[in-house]
Amino acid sequence: QVQLVESGGGLVQPGGSLRLSCTASGSIFSFNAMGWYRQAPGKQRELVARISNFGTTNYADSVKGRFTISRVNAKNTIYLQMNSLKPEDTARYYCNALFQGLNSWGQGTQVTVSS
Repeated sequence: QVQLVESGGGLVQPGGSLRLSCTASGSIFSFNAMGWYRQAPGKQRELVARISNFGTTNYADSVKGRFTISRVNAKNTIYLQMNSLKPEDTARYYCNALFQGLNSWGQGTQVTVSS
């Protein structure tokens, strides 16, 4: 079982920025893919951004041009740089890892965008 620990959430004003981090217990170089999902109250969990072990990225349409996912294999860490944040980005953000056909999830970190 892969352990994932997220950090970096918080309260930010509209238009602000945050950077989320997710550190894995194993070598992320061997993972098929890692990503960030989010879930707002009363809504389903949705994909925000994903990065494959080849470095291929994909994003939800709602965050394209504002969010950037990246990975540093040497630190077993992925990041989500979030710029131009909007109130509708408010949600709990979860890190995900796909390894040998199994999905692992972190505990999540809360992001609140409000003035």
